Amino acid sequence: MAHMDVFRQRAFGMVELSAAVQRAPYKPNFLGSLNLFATKRVRTATVSVEDKGGVLSLIQTSERGAPISEGEREKRNMRDFRTTRIARGHTLYAHEIDGIRAFGTDSELQMVQNEVAEIMNGDTGLRAAVDLTHENMRLGAIQGMVVDADGSTLWNWFDAFNIAQPAEIDFDLDNAAPASGAVRAKCNQVVRGMQRAAQGAWNPQTSVVGLCGDAFYDQLTGHAEVRSTYLNQQEAADLRGAVGRVFSSFTYGDITWINYRGSDDGAVGVGTDKVKFFPVNAPGAFVQAFSPAEFLPFVNTPGQDVYAIVVEDRERQAWVRPEIYSYPLFMCTRPGMLLRGKRT
Repeated sequence: MAHMDVFRQRAFGMVELSAAVQRAPYKPNFLGSLNLFATKRVRTATVSVEDKGGVLSLIQTSERGAPISEGEREKRNMRDFRTTRIARGHTLYAHEIDGIRAFGTDSELQMVQNEVAEIMNGDTGLRAAVDLTHENMRLGAIQGMVVDADGSTLWNWFDAFNIAQPAEIDFDLDNAAPASGAVRAKCNQVVRGMQRAAQGAWNPQTSVVGLCGDAFYDQLTGHAEVRSTYLNQQEAADLRGAVGRVFSSFTYGDITWINYRGSDDGAVGVGTDKVKFFPVNAPGAFVQAFSPAEFLPFVNTPGQDVYAIVVEDRERQAWVRPEIYSYPLFMCTRPGMLLRGKRT
C-alpha cells in the first residue's frame, strides 16, 4: 500500500522532477520542429534586445576639394521585454494511490513514480498542455501578435518595434476568369515585400513559408495556374500525390505552402480562408527566451523550457499536486517581414 511519505523520496524533489520532465519524450509540434526560433536562456525575468536602425543612403556627388557630407550613425535603442509564466497543476488524492501496488509487482516508489509520470507526460498531461501553449505562442510570433489562452494580446511585435502591420494580400482565388499569372504575381509581391523588410535577416538560404487554412489551401492547389505548372513535367505525378493532399505541402512561386494542422478544437490554428507568411532560415528574426523558475533552487540560473514540482498537503496529507511551470517569451524581431493573405 502506498503512503503519502513516498513523495518525500529524492525522486520527487524539485530538481529531479524538472530533469525528468526535460527528458520525457513528447510529440514534436510543427512550428517547434522547424527550429525557427533561436533559443536564449536568461537568468532574469527580463530579456533585452538592442534595436539598431542601420542607415544606408545614396551619396551625392561633389567637386574635388569641396566639403564632404557626414555619414549618419546607427540609431541604437535598447528594449526590455518580460517573459510570461505558464503554469498548471493536477491534484492527486490519497485514495487514488491507496493500494496501488500488488504483491510481487514493482516497488511502491516505482508505481507512484509511474502515476506522477502519467500526470506530467501523458498524452493529455501537464507537459502536453505546455507544449500546446508554446505552439500557440510560436504561431502568434510568426504572425507578429502573441495571444493568451483567452485570446487577449500578450505581445504585439508590430507595436513593440513601431512598425505598421502590412496590409492583407487578396489572392482572389475564387475568380472564375483570373488573369494569366495572377497567382504568381501575388507570390512575387510576398517574396519582394519580405526581402525588403528583412533589414539584414535575408541570406541565400532564407525562404518563404505560407501556413494555409483549409479553404485557402484547397483553392490554391485546385487553381488552374498552379496545376498547369506541374502538368507535362516530371512533377506531374505530384498532382496525384502531395499537391492537394490534406495537411501536406508543396512549392510554388518560391513559397512553400503548408496546410497547417492546428488543434482539433480550432483553438490553435490558421483561419480557414487565410494564409500567414514568415521567413525560414532568417538569422535573428525569431527568438524564444526562457527565464528561471520563481523557486529558490533555480534563482539566477539559465532558464529551462519547463520546471516541475510536487506540492504536498502537509497539514492533512490528503493530496499531492504535481505542477509544471514555464517562463517563455516568443519574439519576432523583424515583424515587417510577416505578411498575410486571404483567399478572396
